Amino acid sequence: MIKYIIKRLLYLMLVFFIITLMCFVLIRMLPLPVLPPEDTHTKIVEMRREAMGYNEPMLVQFGLFLKNIFTKFDWGLSEKRYFGQEVWAIFKQKLPATMIVNLYSIIFSIPLGIALGIFAALKKNTWIDYIISTLTMVVISVPSFVYALLIQYFLAYKLKWFPFLMKSGTDWFSPAMTWSMIPPVLALSFGVIASFTRTTRAELTEVLTSEFMLLARTKGLTKAQATVRHALKNCGVVIIPSILGEFIGIIGGSLIIEKIFAIPGVGNLTLDAINAPDYNIFMLSTCFYTAIGLLAGLVNDISYGFIDPRIRMGSRK
Repeated sequence: MIKYIIKRLLYLMLVFFIITLMCFVLIRMLPLPVLPPEDTHTKIVEMRREAMGYNEPMLVQFGLFLKNIFTKFDWGLSEKRYFGQEVWAIFKQKLPATMIVNLYSIIFSIPLGIALGIFAALKKNTWIDYIISTLTMVVISVPSFVYALLIQYFLAYKLKWFPFLMKSGTDWFSPAMTWSMIPPVLALSFGVIASFTRTTRAELTEVLTSEFMLLARTKGLTKAQATVRHALKNCGVVIIPSILGEFIGIIGGSLIIEKIFAIPGVGNLTLDAINAPDYNIFMLSTCFYTAIGLLAGLVNDISYGFIDPRIRMGSRK
């Protein structure tokens, strides 16, 4: 297992390096943003550009970029949207909003999705199963921003239950702030609920028809006892890694949902950086999302071996 983890980490670092290099080269090939008239911030940005080797060959620039990150964790200055401010400081301010909204979404959607999946599996080939399965496929097929617009129209505009946009501020757990988070949380939850419902139903349906389940029933266990003690335990090999992957991904957020509901998070920041354009912010966001995606996949794969010791990760046999 340790050898497999080390091997995966090396692959992860290689993939991260390649993606970062590609993004860096493509961004540096674009024309630089025009700086405003001379002032203190303009001079600081010009000096920072010189220090980061903007006049040097591309590989030298990339080397200085990596050196600044690994030695000082310096991602440069914002050259457009937040002119003259440290990119990492801006990013840190935006991160809590993304994490909290997505955390609420996961806490709400994962238990509900698993419960619906279990219910559908236990009612296999009945009208309840057909309804849940059909709704699951419909929900998975529709993009999340469609739900966001429907929620805004019906719950915010027609019924006036919620505000159109998320309340601004930093008091994340106040009643007003929590209430304003409900619409984006619902928009983010539909897809997660449907995904876990489908996964749980598929796994539990297969396990319930396995031979060891029939053996458990013949030994005197009721259907409920056999399901709880054996079936759900075996389904956990697939479901739990998915849950871990979702928790790793909570800081990734959703770019479109954050923009629709004006969530002051990293997703909204990334879109602002693209529109500005603000290359240093976009570079940090790209590396951030790449790292989150790779880390979620790594945790998802490694967790299989810890959940079920019978699984030998990386084995050739």
